Amino acid sequence: MTRSPDGTISPPTSRSLAAERVTLVVRRDPLLVEAGSNVWHVIDRMRAARGEPALIVREGRLVGIFTERDVLLKVLGREVPADEIVDTYMKPNPQTLTATATLGEAAHIMDRGQFRNVPIVDAEGQPVANLRQQDILEYIAEAFPAEILNLPPRPHQRLEEPEGA
Repeated sequence: MTRSPDGTISPPTSRSLAAERVTLVVRRDPLLVEAGSNVWHVIDRMRAARGEPALIVREGRLVGIFTERDVLLKVLGREVPADEIVDTYMKPNPQTLTATATLGEAAHIMDRGQFRNVPIVDAEGQPVANLRQQDILEYIAEAFPAEILNLPPRPHQRLEEPEGA
């Protein structure tokens, strides 16, 4: 949303939406976990945080990310020892953004890398937030409710038979 010189707030346009800062849509504190932590302990913390990815830090600096996708593809269904550390399963050196990045930049990075999460770091590389695709989508839905709510489920799809009873 933009504020004009007279103080009125105007709703965003699709063009201004891409220029909004990522910090505008981040809605929760990141789940920070020290490198070398037990992988099962990290999974328990992620569960308690309702599926938030764990941002893995060493001396306060981001060194990796451990997501639900990592749990599903690398841990579950395998004989992972009880004393295994999260470093073995995390994605090291993840793509990051700073607080000055725009939603357009974030969407581009997420699309190009097929990421659902991008950590936001400060100038020293310390994580300050985690940006999720869901955060961006919720912001767009709030900014353009009429356009989002009035879209048919699949505009190009034609039903062979009418829906209903």
